[in-house]
Amino acid sequence: MNNSALRNLFPVTESTVFLNNAAESPLNNRVLERLENYLQLASSEPQNKPEVRVPVRILLADLFGGIKENYSLVTSTGSGICIAASGVNWVKGDNVVVPHDEHWNNTFPWLALREKGVEVRFVSVGDDQRVSPDSFAGLIDNRTRIVATAAVRFNSGFRADLKKLSNAAHEKGALFLVDGIQGAGVYPIDVEEEGIDILACAGFKWLLGMPGTGFLYMNQTAQKIVSPVLPGMFAAELNTRKLQYHEDARRYETGTIAYSLFYSWTAGLELLKEIGVDNIHHRILKLTGRIIDGLREKNIEIVTPVASESERSAILSFTLGNLEANKALLTKLEAEGIIVSLRDGRIRVSPNFYNTEEEIDRFLFLL
Repeated sequence: MNNSALRNLFPVTESTVFLNNAAESPLNNRVLERLENYLQLASSEPQNKPEVRVPVRILLADLFGGIKENYSLVTSTGSGICIAASGVNWVKGDNVVVPHDEHWNNTFPWLALREKGVEVRFVSVGDDQRVSPDSFAGLIDNRTRIVATAAVRFNSGFRADLKKLSNAAHEKGALFLVDGIQGAGVYPIDVEEEGIDILACAGFKWLLGMPGTGFLYMNQTAQKIVSPVLPGMFAAELNTRKLQYHEDARRYETGTIAYSLFYSWTAGLELLKEIGVDNIHHRILKLTGRIIDGLREKNIEIVTPVASESERSAILSFTLGNLEANKALLTKLEAEGIIVSLRDGRIRVSPNFYNTEEEIDRFLFLL
């Protein structure tokens, strides 16, 4: 599929240069059409609404590896991480290792464990915004139960070396948990190849879904350690006299989900498969590379670590030197129909595969 055809799927491109995909993916026509189809059935033939849960799990396993039975459907990244954090039988003196200044969804669930006597060990972030695997290793010991990290940091765009981190966690017998929200759909992630025990992710960013969709991947090792915390009718056999959990990740599901949103999400996941995440990754690297070159030509400070391509993502963060100047630039860009965002007081720009070189140049011209 050529870029023109892809752009036609995103109505936002008709009026806006949307470079804020790290915040939320614009709704595309395929997802919209499937949503409308579901709503039509719900209004006229509710008894004929399609099956949703299994098709979504199949698509997730196709995209991220592992078996479909290890995927449970949740409403957000935060809900998935909370399930994992709450389901461990923590003992006073246990610890969890996580980088400083992660997204709140990968911080609050761990901080809440302090009430149980769990130590939260924060990995330092370098002045260059990198989080070294060696910094993790120095904090992991035999009392570490979980090592948690974002695949890509939301504020800087730094991409973690998941394989090295999983090795460090597993050497000490800890589970390795990944907040995948800013990496899934941007570059290939394979849960088995990279040793990910738990992967939590929402669908409304790079996975081309809508808010309210998400998944929690839990491999067999993790399932033996993390107990269900919100048992509902979809977590167990339908026996009101005995609680018999499913022998797979369905045990982490609860009750009814927003089926209309999950059904429409299948169109987004199918589109990712059709394009190929590898192709998306190469396209995004080309666009972000153009931005990097343009920022350097203008002597604008790039905050995101960009020296190594393996540490790059779809997020670039830069600053004009102070918060006031950055806010003024944000306002200027919005007035010209160019949408970016402000994170940690810096400008964050995040293109996706449907963006064009011409849009990037228009953005750079206004800096």
